[in-house]
Formats: sequence, C-alpha cells, structure tokens
Amino acid sequence: MKNNKVFFWSLVVALGGFLFGFDTAVISGAEKAIQQLWGLSAVEHGFTIAIALIGTVFGAIFGGVPSDKLGRRQTLIWIAVLYFVSALGAALTSNWVLFMLFRFLGGLGVGASSVTAPLYISEVSPRESRGRMVSMFQFNIVFGILAAYLSNYLLTGTGEQDWRWMLGVQVVPALAFFLLLFRVPESPRWLIGQGRVEEGRQVLRLINPATADQDVTSILTTNATDAAGGGSSLFARQYRTPVMLAVLFAFFNQVSGINAIIYFAPRIFEMTGLGKSSALLSSAGLGLVNFTFTLLAREFIDKMGRRQLMLIGSWGLIATLGLVAWAFYTENFQAFGGMLVPGLLFIYIAFFAFSQGAVIWVFISEIFPNAVRAKGQALGSSTHWVMAAIIAFTFPYFAEQLGGGHTFAFFCSMMVLQLVFVWRLMPETKGSSLEQLEKTLVIH
Repeated sequence: MKNNKVFFWSLVVALGGFLFGFDTAVISGAEKAIQQLWGLSAVEHGFTIAIALIGTVFGAIFGGVPSDKLGRRQTLIWIAVLYFVSALGAALTSNWVLFMLFRFLGGLGVGASSVTAPLYISEVSPRESRGRMVSMFQFNIVFGILAAYLSNYLLTGTGEQDWRWMLGVQVVPALAFFLLLFRVPESPRWLIGQGRVEEGRQVLRLINPATADQDVTSILTTNATDAAGGGSSLFARQYRTPVMLAVLFAFFNQVSGINAIIYFAPRIFEMTGLGKSSALLSSAGLGLVNFTFTLLAREFIDKMGRRQLMLIGSWGLIATLGLVAWAFYTENFQAFGGMLVPGLLFIYIAFFAFSQGAVIWVFISEIFPNAVRAKGQALGSSTHWVMAAIIAFTFPYFAEQLGGGHTFAFFCSMMVLQLVFVWRLMPETKGSSLEQLEKTLVIH
C-alpha cells in the first residue's frame, strides 16, 4: 500500500513534468505561423520563442522561495494555475505583446515546476526507488514533448489558425493537474523543517510505517547540524561541492544542444531537404524515441546508477553530434534516402534520454541537504534554463550565419568536456538516503 501511495503522489506531481514538456515543445509546430502572422524579423522571432525560456529562468530562480515559504504542494497548485492561464491566453490573443506575456507566464510555470516537482518526489520516495520515482518527472516531460509533437502533426492543416489549437489544448492537462494535487499530502521533510514534526511523521508513516520514527530522528538530526553550522545560505562553504556539481551538470545538459533540437527540429530537418510535413512527422519520431529511452532509463537508473548512465550517454552524444556536424560540412544529406541527419538525431535523442535526460532532475534533487534543498534545486534549474534561453535565442542566428556544421561541432566539443566532468568529478548517489548523501557531499 505504501508504495502505491508514493507512486500515486509522484505520478500526480510528475504531471507538472508533462505540462513542462508539452509547453516546451508545442511551440515548434506554431513558430513559423507566428513569425508570418506578426511579420517578425529573425531577432524578434528568436525573442518570441525565447520569451517562455526567459520566464522559465525567473520561475527556476525564484521557485525555491514559495517552495520553502508556502510548501511544495501549495506551490505546485499555483504552478497549475500558471499553465492553465498561459495556454488559454496564448491561444486566444491576437496581440503579439500579449502573446509573449502569456508565453512568459507558461515559462514561469515550467521553471517553478522544474524546482518543486523533483524536490517533492525526492522527499517522499524510499531510497531504493528514488531514482525511478524522480525520473518519472523526466518521463512525463518527454511524454509531454511526444504529445505536443503528435498533437501538432494532427492539428496541422485544420485551418488558417491551426496554431491556436496547438497551443490551446494544454488547458485540459493543466486543469487535471490542478484538481489532482488536492489528493497529494505535503512533503514530510518540509513539514518537519517547519516544526510540524507530528504532521511530517504521519506522512512518513503512510510511506513506510516501519521506518517513520527513524526517519524523523534522522531528519531532525541533520537539520540541527545544518542550523548549528549556519547552513541556511546556499553559498556557505560547506555546500560548495553540491553547488559545483549542480551548476556544471545543468550547464552540460543544455550545451548538448537538446533544446535547440527540440524547439527547432522541423527547421533542422527542412535544412536537410525534407518537406514540411515530413519534417513535422520526423519531429514526432524524435519525441517517440525520447519517450522510449527515458522509459528504458527508469529501469536502469537505480540498478546501474546515475554515473554509469552518464558515461554511456556522453560517448553516444559525442559520436552522434560529430557525425551530424560532418553531414552538414559535407552536405551529405541524401544518404539513406535523405534520412541520415534525422536518423543520427534519433540516435542522439536515444543517448540523451538514457543519460542526461533521465539523470538531471534525480541527481540535482539528491545532492543538497534538507536545509537548502529548495535553494539548491532552484540553482540547478535556473542554470539549466539560463543556458536553454541563450541557446534557443541564438540557435537560429548561428545556424544561419555559421551553418549546421560549426553549430553541431560546438555541441560535440561540449560533450567531450562533459565526459571529463562525469569521469573525474561526478559521484554516485544511488542507494543512499538523502541524509546519508549530505554526510558525503557536505563539509562539516
């Protein structure tokens, strides 16, 4: 029963990941229509696409504040409201500035959910299955991406304003997310940190009655140790290792080029000579590969560990990005029936989903102690989204000015550096409680 409860809570909270993924990818089917509708220049167009990511940065930076002040659950409820308002407003408005405002609000929801949802799931999950539970958030992200790609494909050609339907259908899962959150309890670690020890104990008993009292004692002990060490500041000396790990991990996640490919997949495929319909369908194929290999990674993340998945993924990303760069340099797009670049990007997505995609939110949610976990998650998430915004804003320009060869060669070189980071610096976190990891990673 306890596992069923944790699974249900995690599944509901992970719906924030579905909306995260849907909101991120849905614009790929609408971006050209939006550019034509308002006659946007390349810079204005890049800013219109990036505005959601700018909102995401702010949502990630400040998402830890309501998570600490209001609680994880209450923050998630407000995130659901942001998703609903954003989808409805962006679909209905005929004003470019208002459109960007509504996309910005959706970005706030994405950023805040990337902080709060993994945070909540990590705090309610048993140590032996924490990787699988938290990676459910990433699984729902890629499910949302897949749903967005398929939805865009099905809605293309339904009318001159088909892009409005593409953006508007998000109101349905947003409403479901809002209603289901009322069946989820507050995080026990947040409750105990607020002095509501007995409420936290009751939630821990729902998770595992056999270890609830022991868990309360362990949480109280680590909280007291942090308080004695003046550990409320994220940038205190004792937290320098988890801070460094979170920032570097999030940085490498984005300089892999993943969001450039997700946002501009149809455009990349059209650069290789595919028609619009084939490009959109190939984008849906990317979503399906992402979904499949994220599901596969969930089966291995608690068995093989986070570090092993990252080593495998780094080698795969280096190889595929290098070959895509070569294809653009040589303009060898007709091999394999014109599917060389799409095929390589399918393999790229498989390696990314099996490594970076599955691990990032798990790893960052594990490495910070209770006292600064929300702040640490916010730091990792905001670093991730600052880089995502920069890459989404600059990718159309650099792809046009430098060409696909130089652009993908840059992503490839960054993955070589990621391999060095994983090999030399990344610790393994599987099988340890959050309190045990604090003892390992925090300087006392």
